[in-house]
This record gives sequence, structure tokens and C-alpha cells, in this order.
Amino acid sequence: MERLLEPELMIDAEQVGAYAQADFSIPHNDFIKRLESFINEPAFNGTALDLGCGPGDISRRFVEAFPLSKVHAIDGSMPMISYAEAALSVAQVLQIRFIHGRLPDVVLPQSGYAVIFSNSLLHHLPNPQVLWQTVRQYSAPGARIIIMDLLRPASITKAQAIVQTYAANEPGILQRDFYHSLLAAFSIEEINAQLAQAKLAFNIEQITDRHVFITGIAP
Repeated sequence: MERLLEPELMIDAEQVGAYAQADFSIPHNDFIKRLESFINEPAFNGTALDLGCGPGDISRRFVEAFPLSKVHAIDGSMPMISYAEAALSVAQVLQIRFIHGRLPDVVLPQSGYAVIFSNSLLHHLPNPQVLWQTVRQYSAPGARIIIMDLLRPASITKAQAIVQTYAANEPGILQRDFYHSLLAAFSIEEINAQLAQAKLAFNIEQITDRHVFITGIAP
């Protein structure tokens, strides 16, 4: 099945509200557990970069997992940034800085980060090299990179079945967006080609019937 692009940014108020209020605790908890295992440094006290942070749930989970850390979290949607900032606790205000900006043009506060992570950004990008070149540009030497995203199903029928399996009880707008995101996602073969083009020797693992998990050490 050919890739079908979806809008790069979520800016519609109803769409943003539905996404921000949805319960993604299972995949997000799994992401953080895998991230912790890969970083393998409970006392990590550096600054991490979250690319495509959305309403900020994973940024918040990151600083809970690494209480000594800080996060710079980027998203191109101002409504998403507003949701993210409103959800911060008093302590998290000191640890997480949300930044509105669109890759690759956003100017970040640091030239290099010890950890770069991203969840569900890749499939939104018309040009996937935007993500991989940003990773290259902002990685400190030896930085740990953790990326999770959707995988494109083999057919429209399979995409519809995945939506019914995992989102049947969600609002219609979330079902619609999930379906469009599946159609916009990449295959493992395509991601391998993207990484080869970016000269990044990262590990790619399919971890569910709809998710890919990518890890690596920056060159």
C-alpha cells in the first residue's frame, strides 16, 4: 500500500482537545520503560530533547523517570504547546521547557543534547529526513536516540482492522486521525532506507503490530 500523507500539524481545536484528553498510558508507559532500559542511567541529569511533543505527556513521564533531568520539548502546533504548559505541575515547570517551532527551522536553546527522543512525529512529516537531520544536528557526541512511531499496514483493510481493535471505543475524531496516521506511516524497509541516507546506524525493531522502535548512539 502506498503512503498517503496527512496534515503535518494538529491545530484544529476539537482535534487537539480530543488528542490531549485521550488515554495513551499503555503505549506511553511502554515507550518510557524501553527508553529507560536503553539509557540505563537512573541518575541521568542532563537535558533531553523531545521532538514533536504534542500535549507533553511523554515529556512529563520522562522527568518522572529521571527526576534530575531537564527536557526541551518542541512542537509546531501552538494549541498543543498550550495544552502541554497547562498540564505542568509546579515542579515540572522547572524541568520542562516547551518551545513552539516547526522543524527544521526552529532554533533550539542548546547546540547538543545527551538524549533525543520522539514519539509519533515521523509519520506526520512529508519529508522524513527533517527528523533524521535534526537528530544529527542536535546530538551531542554519543547521544542516545530513541524514536517510536507507527508502521503502515499492508492494506486499507488491515488499517481499518487495527483501528477497530485499538480505538473502537474512542471518539470518532480520534478514530479518523488514527486511521489517517496509519496510512501516513512508513514501513520498516522505508525507515531503513531513510537511516542509510542520513548515515545513521540505528537499530530498528517492530514491537507491536503497529509500532516500530528505533534506538541508536549518535555518531
